[in-house]
Amino acid sequence: MNLAVIGAGYVGLVTGACLADVGNKVHCVDSDPAKLRLLRGGHLPIYEPGLEALVARNTASGRLVFTADLASAVADADVVFIAVGTPPCEDGAADLGHVLQAALDIARTAARDTLVVVKSTVPVGTCDRVREVMEAELARRGVPHELRVASNPEFLKEGHAIDDFQRPDRIVIGTDDDEGCALLRALYAPYNRNRDRLICMDIRSAEFTKYASNAMLAARISLMNELADLAERVQADIEAVRRGTGADPRIGYHFLYAGAGYGGSCLPKDVRALIRLAEEYGAPTDILSSVQAVNLRQRTLLYQKLERFFRGRLAGRTVAVWGLAFKPETDDIREAPAIYLAGRLLRAGATVRAYDPAAGANALRALGGERFSIAEDAYAACQDADALVVMTEWREFKSPDFRGLARLLRGRAVFDARNLYDPRYVEACGLRYEGVGRMGQEAARPAPAATSETAR
Repeated sequence: MNLAVIGAGYVGLVTGACLADVGNKVHCVDSDPAKLRLLRGGHLPIYEPGLEALVARNTASGRLVFTADLASAVADADVVFIAVGTPPCEDGAADLGHVLQAALDIARTAARDTLVVVKSTVPVGTCDRVREVMEAELARRGVPHELRVASNPEFLKEGHAIDDFQRPDRIVIGTDDDEGCALLRALYAPYNRNRDRLICMDIRSAEFTKYASNAMLAARISLMNELADLAERVQADIEAVRRGTGADPRIGYHFLYAGAGYGGSCLPKDVRALIRLAEEYGAPTDILSSVQAVNLRQRTLLYQKLERFFRGRLAGRTVAVWGLAFKPETDDIREAPAIYLAGRLLRAGATVRAYDPAAGANALRALGGERFSIAEDAYAACQDADALVVMTEWREFKSPDFRGLARLLRGRAVFDARNLYDPRYVEACGLRYEGVGRMGQEAARPAPAATSETAR
């Protein structure tokens, strides 16, 4: 098929590259000249494992083309995907400006009947607004073309997006007509061979499914973090509790980890947008509001632990931070707990020396200053630091040399925000350990009062 993808951001790039890889001709449209130069030169504006090679292969074959010319991209397209951003407004609602502008631009240039698919994460009712905008513009032009609308929400995990697209657990299609569903079924046939993953429903239900999925995941994370706080108080180990609880097949282990709270571009934004949508319709949001409140509280946890450990004297301390992205295998620092922690430490007068395999440059742009720096490797970040905080569970952080860390860290304290380590083993290596909801937390005891040698 001939396809157009409006928006060369995270969702647009993955969608365009994956659909081109199975033989479609894809024009990926973006209005940012700098981004287009980067993409045409074989480079990506984001980090996603495997995506650069996928884009390069399909660009070289001519199946994937990057352009600013929306009219030429749409002219011969059987399907046009809208994959532009929907950033949050001040009140938490999703900003639909880019989506509606894309719809208007499509209608201004459409030269044939086309299926327009909204891939962006949008509130319920957005596809109706997209249809209204396009029908009004087609009427103004006085052309007989039909622009049908469908919803096809994305379910891509950062760090695993290509595998999620090529081996999906479900493909949700929202459409009001059988023809649109049949066309998208044919488009997604290469990913739907060994069993039927395609779920066709009405448009509003498809739009709502994306938000409902993310709300469920966010709720599990916040509930586990709330339980971890209680476990710490009653001297239970939340990791043991997780294993015992997750063994129940009705519950399972996914998204059942205590930590520093959820971040990224999806869960925080989508929970806020769902709360705002509920307010518009007068629906109660007792659970959703609590999910959000727990997460906002949880991201302060590591700062509070450090403040307690250093008896409130953080000024002059050096804190090493491993991991800045909100999750491993991405350079995305949006609403990342590590960025929040680093910002709080800097405002308290501490020095932060961090390391992340992918997100260092983004963090420097966000936090750069004389007391924030990016180390060349994980161990360089720890040299003479008063404490180490592990904030992102990158693979290379999972089995470090703890005895070596005991020699490097002046404060000999490890704060494990992801519960990666065995507290007893870490302490046996000469370090004080504190996780989230864990037992045997030596680091919970305050550090000795600062001396002129240790408080810098």
